[in-house]
Amino acid sequence: MEPTFGGVGFALSHATMEGKITIAFLLIFSLVSWTVIISKFRQIGRAKRMNEKFLTAYSEGNAPLDLFERGGVFEGSPLFDVYTISCEELKRQMTKYGEKIPFHGISAARIAIERGMGEANINLESGLIILATSISGGPFVGLLGTVWGVMDTFSGIARAHQANLTAMAPGVSAALITTIVGLMVAIPSLFCYNYLVSKFREVTIEIDNFGAHLENVFSTEYLREKSSGDPLEPVSDHSEEREGAQRDAYPLTGSPHPGTV
Repeated sequence: MEPTFGGVGFALSHATMEGKITIAFLLIFSLVSWTVIISKFRQIGRAKRMNEKFLTAYSEGNAPLDLFERGGVFEGSPLFDVYTISCEELKRQMTKYGEKIPFHGISAARIAIERGMGEANINLESGLIILATSISGGPFVGLLGTVWGVMDTFSGIARAHQANLTAMAPGVSAALITTIVGLMVAIPSLFCYNYLVSKFREVTIEIDNFGAHLENVFSTEYLREKSSGDPLEPVSDHSEEREGAQRDAYPLTGSPHPGTV
């Protein structure tokens, strides 16, 4: 009496070499996808925790540069990365011009803020292309294996001159297993991708708000009043409404000077 197999076991036992290669490729890609998924879930969790710690420490300062000068480190916080890059540029400008810097010095600090925001966003989104590839490519690779297996099955039937269900069933079953594996790669990647994108969007909005806040703080605290010697005149692009909205976005205490979170 022949041993009985489940549907998956029966299909795998009759899989062709091409089908087994396709399944092995999909399993390797699934492993890579799960590695990215786990890494990204850990990254987003750490980013949220460290952002909270950073904002708490930042709010305890009496000046925008207090935390930077104290040498605080909040590894994994995108807000801290933006803050560090912008403060480094601001300190360079202060070294050249003093405590109050001209408008073009503030512009350099703004560019640094934007660069830090861009790098933080790229770091958050890195790796998501693998999940997107799994979502779109996994089913198609599985379908390729299925079509190839069905083609081999019909070719074998034609050579054997046997057109019956018993002759067709093993080959068709083995061919269909590759589509199942492809879907098993794509479906978890799809759900995790959508979830991660929504969470990264939340962090991205927080980064944008904090970057706008830093621009306002630097202009308020360190911009030199207009003088005839300045090559560029400052342009006021921060209304009172925007400043109030930024302060509402960071309702933290311990900031006696205007504009500091």
